[in-house]
Amino acid sequence: MRTPLIAGNWKMYKTETEAVDTVRRLASAVADVSAVEVMVAPPFTALSAVARAAEGTVVRVGAQNLFWEAEGAFTGEIAPGMLTALGCTYVIIGHSERRQYFGETDDTVNRRVGAALSAGLKPVLCVGETEAQREAGDTFSVLDKQVEIGLQGVSLKNPGDLVVAYEPVWAIGTGKTATSGQAQEVHLHLRQRLAGRFGTETAEAVRILYGGSVKPGNAPELMGMPDIDGALVGGASLDADTFSRIVRF
Repeated sequence: MRTPLIAGNWKMYKTETEAVDTVRRLASAVADVSAVEVMVAPPFTALSAVARAAEGTVVRVGAQNLFWEAEGAFTGEIAPGMLTALGCTYVIIGHSERRQYFGETDDTVNRRVGAALSAGLKPVLCVGETEAQREAGDTFSVLDKQVEIGLQGVSLKNPGDLVVAYEPVWAIGTGKTATSGQAQEVHLHLRQRLAGRFGTETAEAVRILYGGSVKPGNAPELMGMPDIDGALVGGASLDADTFSRIVRF
């Protein structure tokens, strides 16, 4: 049985003070939740303080990105070991905003995934198609390429170490959401692709999240689909009360 993961990507929001206040309120609101794993990914500037505030609670902490080298002259980058030293469990990799605005490619995503796993971090590999690609009927071919290259050379000691997040680019921050049927169709396809890559047993154990304008109102129907194992939540994760309602889908 796959344990659902509800993850909050705080993107470039919240100062350290704001982030600590939010995670404390969130931790209090979901303190009795045991059947769902909860994670938040604050900005790097708040990561250390949030990790300290979340210590001893049910909330896990993740980062929004990393670099694939252990150290070196890479101005502005963050090494995997720096994240584990702070207490991070997860790291988001290949988010569409990183691909769109910062030139990340399937190849660099692949290097980041490998580095995360080697450091003991659980990568949340983001994949998804644009609206133009969906309208052209290219959704599955786009996702196949992202998965194939993103996981090239990757081996899993534990299937739970990898999380895949399907985030249709056209649904991120737009208010548009894939229907539960559309999302399930894609999630099933992704699981089949994972089975081809790692084998059926491993694919059945990997969690696949849905992301794209997830809110308390649509979370229950989405989470009710057999191959949707949680959500990667953007804007709705910034408010502790709203996010806790999604956690309790």
